[in-house]
Amino acid sequence: MRVARTRSFVAQLLLVLSLLVLAPVALAGIDAKHPQLHEVFPGATRFGDIEGTPPAAAVYRGDKVIGYAFETVMVAPVPAYSGAPINILMSIGTDGSIRDARVLEQHEPILLVGIPVQKLYDFVARYIGHRVDDRIVVGGGGSGSVRIDAISSATVTSMVANETIMNSALKVAASRKLIAGAADTGAAAAQVRGDYFVPADWQALTGNGAIDHLQLARQAVTDAFKGQPESGLIDDPTAPAAGHGADTFIDLYFADVTPPTVGRNLLGAAAHAELMKQLKPGDTAIAVMANGIYSFKGLGYVRGGIFDRVHLLQDGKLVLFKDTDLVSMNDTPLRGKPAFAEQAIFIVRNSGSGFDATRPWTLQLMVNRQVGPLQSIYHTFTSDYRMPAVYTTRPEAAADALPADAPLWVKVWHGRRLDIAVLLAGLSVLTLILMFQDWIVKRPLLLERLRVGFLIYTLVFIGWYGLAQLSVVNIFTFIQSVLHGFHWETFLMDPLIFILWVFVAATLLLLGRGVYCGWLCPFGALQVLVNKAAKRLHVPQFEFPRVVHERLWALKYVILLVLFGMSLQSLNTAEHYAEIEPFKTTFTLHFARSWSYVLYAVLLIGVSAFNHKFYCRYVCPLGAGLAVSGRWRLFEWLRRRPECGSPCQVCANECEVKAIHADGRIDFNECHYCLDCQVTRVNDHKCPPVVQQRKKRERAARPLPTPIALITPANAPETREPAPVAD
Repeated sequence: MRVARTRSFVAQLLLVLSLLVLAPVALAGIDAKHPQLHEVFPGATRFGDIEGTPPAAAVYRGDKVIGYAFETVMVAPVPAYSGAPINILMSIGTDGSIRDARVLEQHEPILLVGIPVQKLYDFVARYIGHRVDDRIVVGGGGSGSVRIDAISSATVTSMVANETIMNSALKVAASRKLIAGAADTGAAAAQVRGDYFVPADWQALTGNGAIDHLQLARQAVTDAFKGQPESGLIDDPTAPAAGHGADTFIDLYFADVTPPTVGRNLLGAAAHAELMKQLKPGDTAIAVMANGIYSFKGLGYVRGGIFDRVHLLQDGKLVLFKDTDLVSMNDTPLRGKPAFAEQAIFIVRNSGSGFDATRPWTLQLMVNRQVGPLQSIYHTFTSDYRMPAVYTTRPEAAADALPADAPLWVKVWHGRRLDIAVLLAGLSVLTLILMFQDWIVKRPLLLERLRVGFLIYTLVFIGWYGLAQLSVVNIFTFIQSVLHGFHWETFLMDPLIFILWVFVAATLLLLGRGVYCGWLCPFGALQVLVNKAAKRLHVPQFEFPRVVHERLWALKYVILLVLFGMSLQSLNTAEHYAEIEPFKTTFTLHFARSWSYVLYAVLLIGVSAFNHKFYCRYVCPLGAGLAVSGRWRLFEWLRRRPECGSPCQVCANECEVKAIHADGRIDFNECHYCLDCQVTRVNDHKCPPVVQQRKKRERAARPLPTPIALITPANAPETREPAPVAD
C-alpha cells in the first residue's frame, strides 16, 4: 500500500512537471535580488518577473501595474571608460517619471584613484524625479534641455551614466506604452546619395546647412559659469576678462563629409576617396574645424582615451569618440574656406551606435573650468545639425503589415521574423537528422560534421544571439501561471522561447529528454565543444567510478525537488536559488556580471574539458525536469542487439555520458541522444555481432582453390601403389 501511495505521489508530481512545455523566458524575481525596491514602491503588493523586450519587471498594486524595475545592463549596456558597462538598477513609474536609480556595478578606473565612488552614486541619484523623455544634458546647455552637473574630473563616466540611464529608461517606457510617440512609424530608412555631386564653395555649403556653425564669445561662456566657483588660474579662459568679453572663445564649424558634395568639395577628391576607404558600411565621418582660445580636442587628451569635449547626441543616445575614431584633416582646397588653427575628422562607427546620419543630431561641446587640483565644473553648449535633404534618398515607406491596434505579441513576432525563420530552419534540419538517423549513422563522418555544426548553431544563434536558453525557472513560472491565471499572451511574448518549448514538448513525448539536452541546449553545446577541443589537445579525461557516477546522477533530481519545494512557498526565493544554473551569466548577460557568478560559470565550463558534460549529468535541474517529463515517451528509435550487454560492452564503454548499463539497456532518463552508440551498432569493425557477420561474408565470398589434375603420358608405365601389409 505504501509503495502504491508513493507511486501515486510521484506520478502526480511528474504530471505537474510535464506542464513545463510552452513556458516563456522568466528570470529571477527582481525584488528578491534587490529588496530596496520595496522602499521605492511602498504600496506594491507584488513584483513580476523580468520579462519582455527589453526585459523589465512590472510592479503591481493588486492587479494594477504601478511601475517597472530593471537593470540597465540588460536593456542598454553602454561601454564606459573601462570598456565595461555601468549597471544601474532603475525604477520608473507608469507616469513616465524616474522613481529611483542606484549603481549596482561599475569598473571605472577614475573612481579607483582619487575620486570616491560615492560621487557616482550621488550623480546617478540626481536623475530621480525627472521624466524618461526629458532632454538631460551633462553640464547643461541648449534650449529645452535639463542640466545635470558632471562628476568633477570624470566627464566621460558622467556622460556614459547619463546615456545609460536615459536610453534604458526611454526604451522600457516606450515598449510599455508609458510615453506618447514612442511607436515605430515603420518608415523606410533614408540613405546618403553616394552618387550625387555638385561643385560648391564654402559659402554654398554653409548657406544650405551642409556645414553648420557654433560660435561662442568669451562673455557668453563667462555668463554660463556665473554663480559657479572661480578657477583662480591666471589663464582661465572661462573667467571674466575686462575688455575681452567679445573675444572669440571658439568659432567652430562642423559637417558630415560622407555625402560626396560635401566631402569632395571640402577635402578634395583624392582625400575624400581615401577617407571613404576607411569607412565600413553605415559609418559616418564628421569634420570639425575651429579657431579660438579653446581646443575642441582637449589639451590633456592621451592615446587610448576618449575625447571628452566634443561628442554627438541623437535620440538621447550619446556618441563618444575614441582615439581610433580620429582621422587627421589637412588644409583643404575649398574656395572661400577660412584658415583654421585646429581641424580633425571623427568617425562615427555604425556598429553598436545606431547612429543615423540622415536624421537630426546634435553636436555637444563641453567646456570645463578647473576649480581645484582634481576638481572641475562643466557646461555644455550645443548646436543642432540636419543633413540637407538633397543629399539623401528615402525609399517609399512600405505599407504597414500590421494594424496599429495589433496585440503586442503579434508585433513582437512580426519584428523578429528573421530570427524565427532561422530557428525554424535549424529545427527542421534537426528533425531530418532524427527521422533519417538510421541512414546517417552509417556515415559517421557526415554525422560528426552535422553534429558539430549544429552545436555551433545552438551555441551562437540560440544561446548568445537569440538568448533562448531554456531554464528550470520556466517550469516554476508555468506552474504558477496555471495556478494563478493562465494567459497565452504571456507565453507568446518571446517567440524563440515559445517555439523551442513547442519543439521540446513534441520530442519529449516522442523520444524523451535527450533531443534537447544533446542538440538544443546552448550550455550543453558549449560543454561538448570545449570537451572536443580538449581531446584534440590531448587533455587527459577523468571519469568517476561507475558506482559513484550512478549516485551523482541523483544530485540533479534532488536539486530539482528542492527548488520545486521552494517555488510552492515563494517563487522569488526559488528563482534566486535557481542561479545554480549558469545560463543567465553565460548567455543573458554575456559574463558581464560580478566575479562570483562569472567564476562559477567558467569553472563549470572548465570542468567539461576533463569530464564530458559534468554539469549536465550531475547538476542541471532543467535536465532533471525534462528527464521526469520524458518518461512517457512513445518511441525508442535507438536500436539495440540481443548481444548488447552480454557479452558485448563496446557501446557501454564508449558512451560519453555513461547512459548505457552493463546489461546493455539505455537509460533514456540520462541519454543525450548523441547517436554514437548507433554508429557503433552498425560499424562492422567495432560491434562484435556485425564483425562476425562481416567475416562470414568475407569467407563466403572467398574463391575456392583451383583443383590440380595429374596427367600421365600414354607410354608411361603404370604405377601401382604397394598393397598394404597385413598386420
